[in-house]
Amino acid sequence: MTLWFWIVVACVVGFLTKLLGYLVPKKWLANPRVARIAGTLTIGLLASLTVANSVATGQQLVLDARLGALVAAAVALWLKAPFLVVVIVGAAAAAGLRLLGLP
Repeated sequence: MTLWFWIVVACVVGFLTKLLGYLVPKKWLANPRVARIAGTLTIGLLASLTVANSVATGQQLVLDARLGALVAAAVALWLKAPFLVVVIVGAAAAAGLRLLGLP
């Protein structure tokens, strides 16, 4: 089995997953419990992706400027800064830490 076979399989699975989402009855989606669970899952997945991308490189855990940028952005969020300011604060923190020699 070639790489192209697995690429096609992944595309078909992705398409079928999206199609399955359209086939879910509207009555199920109107349930407040489903909406709450979907919102919670979205937040949890985004948080885990953010943390994994901040402290992992390949199979190793690393502490570098990305973690400092995440902390700075979290502080800006805690202070209720607008989203654009949060992004700029995180980028500036990463640039500053790299300028100081942190990889």
